[in-house]
Amino acid sequence: MEKAKKQPIWTKNFISIFLSNFFIFLAFYGLLTSLPIYVVDELHRSKVDAGLIVTIFLLSAIIIRPFSGKLLDDYGKKMMLMISLVFFTICSFLYLWVDQYGLLLALRFFQGIWFSIATTATGAIAADLVPHNRRGEGLGYFVMSTNLAVVFGPLVSISLIQVTSFYTLFLIIALLITVGLLFTATSKISENRTNEKSKKQLQLSDLIDKKALPVAFIGSLVAFAYSSVLSFISIYAKELELLDAASFFFVVFAVVMLIARPFSGRLFDTKGPHIVMYPALILFLIGLLLLSVANTTFSLLLSGAFIGLGYGTVVPSLQTLAIQSTDRNRSGHATATFFTLFDTGIAVGSYILGLIATELGYGSLYFFTALFMVIIIVMYKLVLHAKKESHSEVKQLN
Repeated sequence: MEKAKKQPIWTKNFISIFLSNFFIFLAFYGLLTSLPIYVVDELHRSKVDAGLIVTIFLLSAIIIRPFSGKLLDDYGKKMMLMISLVFFTICSFLYLWVDQYGLLLALRFFQGIWFSIATTATGAIAADLVPHNRRGEGLGYFVMSTNLAVVFGPLVSISLIQVTSFYTLFLIIALLITVGLLFTATSKISENRTNEKSKKQLQLSDLIDKKALPVAFIGSLVAFAYSSVLSFISIYAKELELLDAASFFFVVFAVVMLIARPFSGRLFDTKGPHIVMYPALILFLIGLLLLSVANTTFSLLLSGAFIGLGYGTVVPSLQTLAIQSTDRNRSGHATATFFTLFDTGIAVGSYILGLIATELGYGSLYFFTALFMVIIIVMYKLVLHAKKESHSEVKQLN
């Protein structure tokens, strides 16, 4: 047992997939933070249209995501990662020439397809690479690549918006994802895969992993709540005349998360998920409440610390639970299922919460989102107990 515990997480292959995922999400968050401002200020569209830019991207990801697990099985995770990254990079360069709202929507939809496949591939590869008895810790570290992108994506985009044009911003983001593509192309990622392609007809199990659905449902609710931060924090900060502080919001977000990550991952593996999940959900709730009344740089950054600690712990924990709930050889399907519902939560939230923000304002939006967190905590408790009962029944049968 002691020998098993010494199995390393930070292998060369794991670092490769960590960095690949970082560059994908760096481009994703950089565009996600800047495009709502671009739509409102440069294209002179409404706040609802700004929210739709986020929703349309994730809509295509949601449509394709259920098929991603089967694509990875049939053609290989590394192969599908490379193909999807090539198209994702091409789309990133196309932002340089798209200056009409309709064309921008079409581009976002097309890019969302490749984002969906690429992120399913990186998540599944990471799950295969980490030692089985250290999955909570290992996947927690892997999700740090996304968390770092949460910082550097908005930091780059908001900083550049204030000193240069959107054209320059889009060019820099496209060049950054190109670095990710080149890095992935030169990496050697091993994977266990049979050469046989499935000859049976497409079945529901090829698209959705039923065992991962309960946890993925909780993930969709968390994503719905987080979409309020993801889609509107830059516009909210601009209204408060705190746009300079908005970039540091994500810095604080990441710093507290990175400090907590080693402890929360080990606690998850040794003490169980509930020890981590309940405090993290409550911290997320407190962060949203603080955000709803923020009016100074300090209060905005303090809310970022609570949200980073809460949300940043909840998501990798849920992703690990989803993968652990199914068979080891179905990590791709479990990952696809989790992100299908997670993306759905972001997409629906970006649109619905955009409507609420238009009517009530962003302060009220974050207050009601904090109240919604109470429902999520209750739902998590119900799902957790349902899983325990189901597990007990299986044990009795055996």
